[in-house]
Formats: sequence, structure tokens, C-alpha cells
Amino acid sequence: MTQAVTYPMTYDVEYPQELSRWLIFVKWLLAIPHWIILYALGIAQGAVTFVAWFAILFTGRYPRFLFDFVVNVYRWSANVGAYITLLRDEYPPFTWEAGQYPVTFEVEYPERLSRWLIFVKWLLIIPHVIVVYFLMLAWMLTTMIAFFAILFTKRYPEGLFRFAVGVQRWINRLNVYVNLLCDDYPPFSLAP
Repeated sequence: MTQAVTYPMTYDVEYPQELSRWLIFVKWLLAIPHWIILYALGIAQGAVTFVAWFAILFTGRYPRFLFDFVVNVYRWSANVGAYITLLRDEYPPFTWEAGQYPVTFEVEYPERLSRWLIFVKWLLIIPHVIVVYFLMLAWMLTTMIAFFAILFTKRYPEGLFRFAVGVQRWINRLNVYVNLLCDDYPPFSLAP
């Protein structure tokens, strides 16, 4: 019996029973308005993380309104990411509110954060970066296979779908960790 992985971040995508054969060709193009907005929000998120770094250093806390902003940007990005990576067909809403899209992205707010860990998180994720590099290569290959599966069957093979969601979950955990949203070291796992 395996023990479930618990992490203060939740990421999941509802499995679609059917996908459009033709939408797979233009999703990247349709997502351009989202990319423009997410680019601007990403700049703001970088500034917020910079401010949060000092807040954590001096108080041991991530200011809640700044934390919520960063989580909301990640949620919006997760929605768009699921869309352009062929996991969902519904066009993502122009909102970061939870429950508006069949993608779950939540991060538990930490009451206290380590003041010293903010100096070394980037260093501690190096083993993850190496593993994720190879996972992303495999993910690119499985996404190409899924592309043709969707084209001919209108279905994303469920095993490949779960793998893709798992890789995105792993990447999101690394982002949450290195961007100071939690101190829990990410597990080496694709599991929820």
C-alpha cells in the first residue's frame, strides 16, 4: 500500500471525455490575449515576490494580500496552461477566481515561514530541476502522441493525460516552493 503524497499545494485537471479534433491546431493562437495579460501579471508577480522576500526576512510572514495575488496569478496561468497543452477544450476565463474552470490550483496559506530558507531555496531545488528536465522531454513526446490520438479519436489517452497533469503538478510545486509560498520541500512525485 502506498502512502498518499501531501503537499500544501493542490493541482488537478478534470479528465475530459471528448476533445475537439480541430481546436488542437489553434489553441496556442487563441491563448495570445491570455499570454499578454499573464506577461504583465508576471512582472507584477516578480515585484510582489521581491517585496515578500523582505517581509519574510523581517517578519517571518508572507503578507496575505500579496500571497493571494501570487496564488491567483498561478491559478490563471494553470488554467491557460491546461488549455494550450491540450488537456481542456473550454476557453479559459479571464479571471483568477477558483472554480471558474475545470482546473484546481490552491495553495494553503502558511502562518509562518523560515527566515533563513529564503536564501537557499533556489539551491535546494537543483535535484528537482534535473529530474523535471527529463520529465519535460517525456511530456513533450507524450503530448505529440496525444495530439494524434485526439486528432483521430477525439480522446486524450487517460494514462498520458495523468502523466501530463503529474508533470505540471511537479512543476507547480517547484514554483510554489522557490517563489516563497511555502517551506515544505516538494516531493519527488507526480502524484496528487
